[in-house]
Amino acid sequence: MGIIITLLIIWLVLSILGFVVKGLLWLAIIGLVLFVATAVWGWLKRKTNA
Repeated sequence: MGIIITLLIIWLVLSILGFVVKGLLWLAIIGLVLFVATAVWGWLKRKTNA
């Protein structure tokens, strides 16, 4: 579970950085997509272990 939280933090930081720097909007989009994908994967993984 620790790796999922670490990945979520990394994707969130990349998304914020992408929104702050105008030329890196693509980074924000990729960061958001990866954040959502990791969150869903972690949620599904947690459901199957319970």
